[in-house]
Amino acid sequence: MRFVVVTGMSGGGKSTALRMLEDVGFYCVDNLPVPLIEKFVELIAMPGSEVSKVALGLDVRADQPFEDAQKALMKLRENGYSFEILFMEASDQALLKRYKETRRLHPLSPGGRVEDGILKERKILEAIRGRSDYVIETTNLLTRELKEEIDRIFVQNEEYNSLMVTILSFGFKHGIPADADLVFDVRFLPNPFYIEELKYKTGNDREVQDYVMGFPEAETFIEKLSDLLEFLIPNYVKEGKYQLVVGIGCTGGKHRSVTLANRLFERMKNRGNYGLKIAHRDVGQGI
Repeated sequence: MRFVVVTGMSGGGKSTALRMLEDVGFYCVDNLPVPLIEKFVELIAMPGSEVSKVALGLDVRADQPFEDAQKALMKLRENGYSFEILFMEASDQALLKRYKETRRLHPLSPGGRVEDGILKERKILEAIRGRSDYVIETTNLLTRELKEEIDRIFVQNEEYNSLMVTILSFGFKHGIPADADLVFDVRFLPNPFYIEELKYKTGNDREVQDYVMGFPEAETFIEKLSDLLEFLIPNYVKEGKYQLVVGIGCTGGKHRSVTLANRLFERMKNRGNYGLKIAHRDVGQGI
């Protein structure tokens, strides 16, 4: 039997992850009272049980200490039951925005500020997050991308680490992305903006791609950047980093940066056991 405990920050995507696990054949139970956890696992693990994949949702609630849930999990391990822990994470800013959009109260501050509830919850969940087998950071993750991550871990059973790498193109004239960990400037390449037939196209168009990649410096840049990232990523994983944003910028964020971000994404795709996504922040900006 494959047994997965799904937990994490309130608003981090736990309920969505449970629905996705249910879609791929897991028997899912959410918010089970702590005293029933051990009995529930005993029942589904009985010989002859038809349930082979189970996901149990656990979260912080005001009516019972989360420490009790952690003790229940420790007792299961002591009794020989094995399980994996999936932790759903998001930044404080993203969580706050989600709470404002849904107008829900935080379970740990029902009559107070959501920010205070988030802070309390992080402290409570710090221990279980450190013991988690998988940490999925949903701050900038689309629902489709989360589904791909769930599928990669629990359906394809690929070797997994919790690092999500985002390759992000942008334009310097619109500002450097606040969440960028690494920033690379590709304004050393000739600008397609000054070629009339390319001016209103983007790095997603073949004509612009052919122009930009027609310069040998562009291919050399991709090769050297790929080598650098292949060195850095395993070391970031070793240090427990779960999100890496690689910013590639040109003047307006429409031509050179988009082309090179696309090329880097294609080069890195399927080369490691980390998550990989691409985004073009300024490609839709006006000329």
